[in-house]
Amino acid sequence: MTEYRLPDHLREAQHYINGGPAPSSGSTTIAVLDPATGQQIATTPAGTTADLDLAVDAAHTAFRSGTWSQLSGRERSRVLIRVAQLFREQAEELAQVESLDVGKPISLARAVDVNTAADTYEYAASLAQNLDGAVRRTPLPAHAYTQREPLGVVAAITPFNFPLILSTSKIAVALAAGNTVVHKPAEDTPLSALLTARLLTEAGVPDGVYNVVTGYGTDLGDHLTAHPRVAKVAFTGSTQTGARVAAVAGQALRPITAELGGNAANIIFADADLAKAVETTISAFVFNTGQFCMGGPRLLVERPVYDQVLEALAGAIPHVPFGDPRDPGTVIGPLANRRQLEKVAAAVEQAKVTGARVVTGGELAEINGGFFYRPTVLADVANSAEAVQQEIFGPVLTVQPFDTEREAIELANSTDYGLASGIQTGNISRAHRVADSLDAGIIWVNAWGMLDPAMPFGGVKSSGWGRENGPEQLEAYTRTKSVIIAIEPAPEPTTNSTASTVSTGKDAS
Repeated sequence: MTEYRLPDHLREAQHYINGGPAPSSGSTTIAVLDPATGQQIATTPAGTTADLDLAVDAAHTAFRSGTWSQLSGRERSRVLIRVAQLFREQAEELAQVESLDVGKPISLARAVDVNTAADTYEYAASLAQNLDGAVRRTPLPAHAYTQREPLGVVAAITPFNFPLILSTSKIAVALAAGNTVVHKPAEDTPLSALLTARLLTEAGVPDGVYNVVTGYGTDLGDHLTAHPRVAKVAFTGSTQTGARVAAVAGQALRPITAELGGNAANIIFADADLAKAVETTISAFVFNTGQFCMGGPRLLVERPVYDQVLEALAGAIPHVPFGDPRDPGTVIGPLANRRQLEKVAAAVEQAKVTGARVVTGGELAEINGGFFYRPTVLADVANSAEAVQQEIFGPVLTVQPFDTEREAIELANSTDYGLASGIQTGNISRAHRVADSLDAGIIWVNAWGMLDPAMPFGGVKSSGWGRENGPEQLEAYTRTKSVIIAIEPAPEPTTNSTASTVSTGKDAS
């Protein structure tokens, strides 16, 4: 494997609080593993509630001081643009850290993760300059207007699969709006958050505005969510954990946005360009080794082309480059941790027991001691099967036939999730009809995974609520204040000569 050595400040990391590294009040550490080898590459603190209190206090003090919250939007915008520039200047190190920490193919980290993060900061910079209110005409004897204000301290809790992107999607907009942030990254993949903290400081983000506390969610999540100085919680993770976070936040009357699990259906109609549809299907379910909440792990195929699509998948998937994530040619790498590997393997075995047919894959891969599972296609899967109804979160595709457009829609909507969906068709009218009927926050037609910071995404049903990206995200990171200023009625005109002289400007003589 190509060697990359982590910098010292990441190999034996500390929290990042109030503008610099900060030791934990506890002595327990967490081993960070390389998913491609299973070997330890770093240690981070298993943070304590006292550490969180210190970080929240720093963020609260920074917010109240106004060093960031009271800057003009244009001034904040300049700093966020500088952050984007630093991300691009440090792109290779960020990509290497993300690849090493997550097991993400290095080509993916370079092309997608780092560029998306930089683009997101640039887009947030534009939002910072457009935090406008509105003058409202009312029948009141008053001048009435609204203005947007930052909330205060934002708690960001993020998952292991896209550490850089899913952290940035919260941090950038929070900062654009003038908030401060305490970030609790996933314990498995905390390294890019700690590197981001240094880059934000270098760009000019004031001390205390962005803070990172590493540790286990089971130890820290409830405390951070319910902290009295936290004004809002931004969470991405599993539906089960999201329900827990929402319950705690609700008890504390804390607003929350949550992007949760997904189990998207990709629908291939017989009139689609089948070669392109198969290519899209493969990228939809193997992207990021299937650890993509907006991935396409469920394939619905119109019956006349069902066998043809299965045959094409069986022929193509074994040739997708699979293995060492540091090889630039690799498309599918390891899963991010052993827990995920075991979960994926168990889900496939359960599907086989309930009658699913393995078209390709279906087994672990022994590669350098890493957490590898071969990309897998399961055909003839019953809609009630756990592999269809539950999120597997790995490189596994279930395939089901359908006969009518209505049946395809019903199958697509038949799970508890609603984060994304896809339609492969050559009929534009059908594309519109089906898109209107699908329960999902984002729908791709003849494509998959096309995202941009200007386009919002988020879930319905058990996939969460709230939106990230686009101008819509500002609603969750600001509050609206209404100002109504009474206006005295105009004085009645007088009729004496002095008043007449003043009003006409003419000489009364």
